[in-house]
Amino acid sequence: MTDQPISGVDLELVDVTKSYPGQERPAVDGLTLHVPAGEIVMFIGPSGCGKTTSLKMINRLIEPTSGTITIGGDDVRKQKVDELRRHIGYVIQGGSLFPHMTVAQNIALVPKLLKWDDKRVEARVDELLDLVNLDPGRYRDRYPRELSGGQQQRVGVARGLASDPPVVLMDEPFGAVDPITRSRLQDELMSIQSELRKTIVCVTHDIDEAVKLGDRICILQEGAQVAQYDTPEHVLAAPANRFVEDFVGAGSGLKQLTLTRVDDIELRSWPTASVGEPVAEVLARAGQAGESSVIVLDQRRRPRAWCWVRDLEGQDRVPPPAGDEVLGVDRRATLNDALDDMLSSSYGAAVVTGRRDEFLGVVDFASVTRHIQETAQQVEASAGSGPDGTERT
Repeated sequence: MTDQPISGVDLELVDVTKSYPGQERPAVDGLTLHVPAGEIVMFIGPSGCGKTTSLKMINRLIEPTSGTITIGGDDVRKQKVDELRRHIGYVIQGGSLFPHMTVAQNIALVPKLLKWDDKRVEARVDELLDLVNLDPGRYRDRYPRELSGGQQQRVGVARGLASDPPVVLMDEPFGAVDPITRSRLQDELMSIQSELRKTIVCVTHDIDEAVKLGDRICILQEGAQVAQYDTPEHVLAAPANRFVEDFVGAGSGLKQLTLTRVDDIELRSWPTASVGEPVAEVLARAGQAGESSVIVLDQRRRPRAWCWVRDLEGQDRVPPPAGDEVLGVDRRATLNDALDDMLSSSYGAAVVTGRRDEFLGVVDFASVTRHIQETAQQVEASAGSGPDGTERT
């Protein structure tokens, strides 16, 4: 648990309904839900179940037919629509950036509408670019077409946070990027949330994403009927009904293993090098550690490259990395993420980062598989015991 103060507020939906003319049944039929301040709640369910409609009624992109939605105790239907939306973050698939605006102009859009002064806006843009791991000096003046899909999505997240809203709505925010980038963006969202502790409601179609990101998961049936609303642990361990069982899918016991975070495993230290550091010092450090590779860190101790010692030999100083991406997985990432990272690496381990992507250490294949085996044995032993702890017969 983080000791950062909560900047989000409670969100309450009471008997919320949305009906459309000509439709026999409401798209959302009496949804009642409490989202605690500072938590991430994942909406998930089959296509057409009303999850996106429910999300959009919170900021009145879709007007509720009846019911009450309150944010921090204030009824959203008693507020002016424009004013309401300026105080609710909204992040959608692909970032949805304005192509004719620079990165800075996209992020500054809502603060300027709120009449922030130029100096405050500029500082906020740089602060948020730094938060989503985009160097302000390099990216502030770029246009969306000059960014990768993952970078556009990062800017979209920054824009959603620009006015420091207590509530952020996300509609399949990472659905348009490749799996590796998706995992990295999920890690960054968890890292950002550990600092800001907003109230976040996120729609997804991916149960693994819901399990990874959610403090709570809300599984919806047709008409946005709540099939189960609980923590990921409880949803996987005790599905409320057959619908939830079928939706979670086979192997829910195996999915429970993915609830384990990299944080739960003891990290190994690893020799590091700083850009511009004398190579002779790096070689001596690697030799003393008995390792044939080093992790290259930038000035902020973010891992930028992993290289073999032999590739540094013959050079005077550690060269800067070719790309601008940070390596590794966040400490809150799942073991699945760590294993995926190892499989795409030739070093047999995954770099682990913490707050603002600072290097923490590495986790290796042996420690992950050992932990999985121990957890599986505990799950098996628990399944074979009765409620009083005695063995089932």
